[in-house]
Amino acid sequence: MHRRNFFTAAAATGLLSACSPRNSKFKTYNGPEITGIVVNKEERKMFLVNNGRALKTYDIELGFEPTGDKKVEGDGKTPEGTYFIDRRNPNSKFHLSLGISYPNAEDIAEARALGQSPGGDIFIHGQQNPFKRGRGDDDWTWGCISVTNREMEDIYAMVRTGTLITINP
Repeated sequence: MHRRNFFTAAAATGLLSACSPRNSKFKTYNGPEITGIVVNKEERKMFLVNNGRALKTYDIELGFEPTGDKKVEGDGKTPEGTYFIDRRNPNSKFHLSLGISYPNAEDIAEARALGQSPGGDIFIHGQQNPFKRGRGDDDWTWGCISVTNREMEDIYAMVRTGTLITINP
């Protein structure tokens, strides 16, 4: 089973290509459909999944207060729950970004019960300055999920608007 997943991941990697100018951040992907994204916050891992099989795994960085579910704007937490990719930003100040449909109705109700705003604009994104941040840095976002710019180029090519994302503690 593990061998099969390895070959599936290797095949997915091989199906990414840069079909535009050499230095372009926009790639194409012709592999298996990404049917879901799973984020395990405690492990700092994100998986791109096709029908229950992980095709790609990424190390991630989270909000500056990563433990626990996001409740209100500015708390530095990354939300937990099931959402979907609801927008794409090719001009993000964080290289490229995919919007997460936070807040949902439950998130809004929880924040209002506390007399506050739930916040919003939660994304999977690259690095604003890739020379200052990289693997091994502390969690630094305001609640987003961050990967390297090169990884974000692949993710942006592979993931479509409407893809479900499950963010676990």
